[in-house]
Amino acid sequence: MIPACIPPGLNPASPARPAQTVSPQTAPTTAPNAAPTVLRANANLVLIDVVVTDRGSAVHGLNRSRFHVFEDGREQAITTFDEHQPNPALANAATQPALPPHTYTNIPAYPPSPAVNVLLLDGLNTPMQNQMQVRRQMIEYMGKIEPGTSLAIFTLASRLRMVEGFTTDAAQLAQALKSGKAGPQASVMLDPQSDQAFDSSIGAMAALNPGLASVGGGDNAIVEMQQFQADIAAFQTDQRVRMTLDAMQQLARYLSGVPGRKNLIWFSGSFPIALDPDDSLKNPFEGMRNYSDDIRETSELLSAARVAVYPVDARGLMTPPTADASYDSSTNLMTATVNGGRGGSRSTATANKPSFAKDNAAFTKATMQEQATMEQIAEQTGGHAYLNTNGLKEAVASAVANGSSYYTVGYSPAGKPFDGEFRKIQLRVDNGEYKLANRNGYYADPIDKQSAQNPRATSLIMAATLHGAPPSTQIPFQARILAASDPLLQGAKLPEGQAGEATATLKGPLHRVIAEIKVDPRELDYEESPDGTHRAKVEFTIVGYDAEGHRLNYQDRGFQVNPTPEQYARALATGISIRMALDLPVGRAWLRIAVHDLNADRAGSLEAPVPPG
Repeated sequence: MIPACIPPGLNPASPARPAQTVSPQTAPTTAPNAAPTVLRANANLVLIDVVVTDRGSAVHGLNRSRFHVFEDGREQAITTFDEHQPNPALANAATQPALPPHTYTNIPAYPPSPAVNVLLLDGLNTPMQNQMQVRRQMIEYMGKIEPGTSLAIFTLASRLRMVEGFTTDAAQLAQALKSGKAGPQASVMLDPQSDQAFDSSIGAMAALNPGLASVGGGDNAIVEMQQFQADIAAFQTDQRVRMTLDAMQQLARYLSGVPGRKNLIWFSGSFPIALDPDDSLKNPFEGMRNYSDDIRETSELLSAARVAVYPVDARGLMTPPTADASYDSSTNLMTATVNGGRGGSRSTATANKPSFAKDNAAFTKATMQEQATMEQIAEQTGGHAYLNTNGLKEAVASAVANGSSYYTVGYSPAGKPFDGEFRKIQLRVDNGEYKLANRNGYYADPIDKQSAQNPRATSLIMAATLHGAPPSTQIPFQARILAASDPLLQGAKLPEGQAGEATATLKGPLHRVIAEIKVDPRELDYEESPDGTHRAKVEFTIVGYDAEGHRLNYQDRGFQVNPTPEQYARALATGISIRMALDLPVGRAWLRIAVHDLNADRAGSLEAPVPPG
């Protein structure tokens, strides 16, 4: 059924179809004249975002001629070059138009930011007390955040969760941090109290049976308990590494749909880059691990999505365990080297004697291994690691500022076929001892093949309808979102029948949501015919998401806009209005709305809460 508010000259062009499959080539048209022949050529363009600093401060005003880019040691010709930096004056002067109730717009409250930022609160690898400190300082930071800073919040515990999608509303971000979704969560793989209790049991047994505590004394309870604890610790570390890197890869694929540079600010206690042999155990090499290759592959996936990682050690400035009044030397080396614990270590043969030097050495080694993970990911993605600092909110402010002032250098690789191999990238700037931070390579995948190393290519409409993503602003529009039962719709002719392509699969009581979308006709690209009529092809898409970000239902409609000159003149004053309906389960949900100009291949989108039914 054609919605009642469609003005003359706007005709349905196609039945509903999933947003994922829409493309300009499949859009129908009834234009009498064939479109002119267009010749297209594909070129592989490698884009590198590089932060240039001098003594910690961003360097501005460098021109293109000073940059040199090398791929596998061979200099490449730079074909595109841009400098990006925030403009606080514009941000402070920006205002958003006043809107009627229940009405939203994708016209930004602030000028577009040169980069967007993601705050990842990692509870999987961070002790509870440190999570609480991070949360407190982040709420304080929101009160001082620079206007116009675009930020999203994610958490990681047993899985990755979106707490708040991209927004420049600092009050909204602070409220999200105060919510239960962003609250501290006990890690499913970090349990220092159980580790300490187990370690104390071993110490008590060693004290009671000193003659049986030697590793060389054969199979005995103490040796087996130590080995058992080491095996558990190594398994837990394996799980934490896998779960963390899976979440990072999921973020990379999600953020690949967001244009431009993304700064991922990752608060974590981290995990070690390797587990070394432990000669105090019966099987010293059984717990050995090396995660550097897995970390490198994840870093390359993030780099391909133009994500720069800024790890922040959530534990702050740490001191050796022997400096703590509650210090009690440990009998188990693995407590210090595997679990990220801060207990000491000594051999079971000397269980009844303190070993301060060994405990401090174990602490230092564990900390260096854990922080090496952060430094490796930061270096390989073009970010920066913040370690050994209690100024967590200052670290975030520095990361946002660092990642918002950068240059984008682009080149078309010459001399080698695209064979899927990893290509190393080096950048150099003439006449200056500057520090450069940029990704260090990419996988040269053929454009006609999918790759495990690179995020899957995201279509324009998929990116525009991505839950939580920044609004697309290429086509400004307004949308009023109401429940079908709202008195404001009394007397209006509403769409009938099933509303949504997935309605039949929905469970529980449903309610209907109405989206009234208004677009300025001047924002569309028209083909003008000899008789003076204008023809545009437009796709309108609405997608419903639940509170966890899962897609519930969607509706997609293509229309051809071909008003007469008189109708076009009237539309200039009133806009082009479309009314669409969507059935959703009762409960908290979000509606993503997108307008796609198929002629120009431009899109606008916004996201708003669904009113209760």
